[in-house]
Amino acid sequence: MRAMLLRQPKPIDERPLELVDLQRPHPGPGEILIRVNACGVCHTDLHIAEGELPPHRSPVVPGHQIVGRVTELGEGVSEHRVGARVGVPWLNWADGTCRFCRRGDENLCDAGRFTGWDVDGGYAEYVVAPAAFSYPLAEELSDLAAAPLLCAGIIGYRSLRISGLVPWGHGKEAAGGPAGAGAAAGRRLGLYGFGAAAHLCLQVARYWGAEVYAFTREEKHRRLARELGAVWAGASGEPPGGDPQLKLDAAIIFAPVGDLVIDALQVLDKGGTVAMGGIYSTPVPAIEYPLLYRERVVRSVTNSTRRDAAELLALAAAIPITTEIQVYPLERANDALIDLKHDGVSGAAVLQVRAEG
Repeated sequence: MRAMLLRQPKPIDERPLELVDLQRPHPGPGEILIRVNACGVCHTDLHIAEGELPPHRSPVVPGHQIVGRVTELGEGVSEHRVGARVGVPWLNWADGTCRFCRRGDENLCDAGRFTGWDVDGGYAEYVVAPAAFSYPLAEELSDLAAAPLLCAGIIGYRSLRISGLVPWGHGKEAAGGPAGAGAAAGRRLGLYGFGAAAHLCLQVARYWGAEVYAFTREEKHRRLARELGAVWAGASGEPPGGDPQLKLDAAIIFAPVGDLVIDALQVLDKGGTVAMGGIYSTPVPAIEYPLLYRERVVRSVTNSTRRDAAELLALAAAIPITTEIQVYPLERANDALIDLKHDGVSGAAVLQVRAEG
């Protein structure tokens, strides 16, 4: 099978991913073999390729926003059938027994494994994944449109929940489902950085009734934010909406820039939360206590749970979420990551591994 292999991390402009021919894998007990149709391209892939995230497996096939069809079932698999369309996200496996898993925080599992980092991912024609951590996908979404939901969508959703925009236990979520339309009516949200995760997160926040303010450098990203329903889009450091008196109830930082924490705190209202939605960030500067005082909070967002995935995928169908994508063939994975690094992608980049079907 064809795959894009990372043998050694290097600056992405040196094109570290290599097109190779690998043996097709076979599923073990509890696993499924997936014929990959599409795989989203994520900033986490970029951090792995460049070594900002240290290698966990070398060499490795990156990619963790995988959409494809089940072609083979491992021993004991009953939750999927051959031919079904499934998605595979970043969280590849959790042990279910550590203290974090036992309390429902499998995203913090001591032994957690991650797709495209600990195990080979979706920059390939086939991938093996645990059946319990693979998700059925609604047929209404195309493969290319569905791919960004598997990480950008899920982590954007978890960032919204961590930010406190909608309190846990609100509305439908109290009965085990996602919060419904209007759950955040009248609340103000700031999004810092406007790429794949932010453009999906914005649509959930708007469905919940929040006012969204987008902080981003590029005019094309500001334009997309406004098209998707942001009430204002401008640069970080500017007052939201151009009003120095306006304060945000919550803010999410998707750009891997620690300085943005200070910018967000300066426009955050009392009792608000700044959620850092990335797996990597440059250093956060010293925070003067008055910026934190009055119960302001800075929190990181770490991975996601199966519950996050199930709720986001349900919302994606209900809203419905529109994914803005730029498509690249598998062999141009380096180009996709280069464009991602240099702000050349509007929305989300997706590798088309094979034609849909």
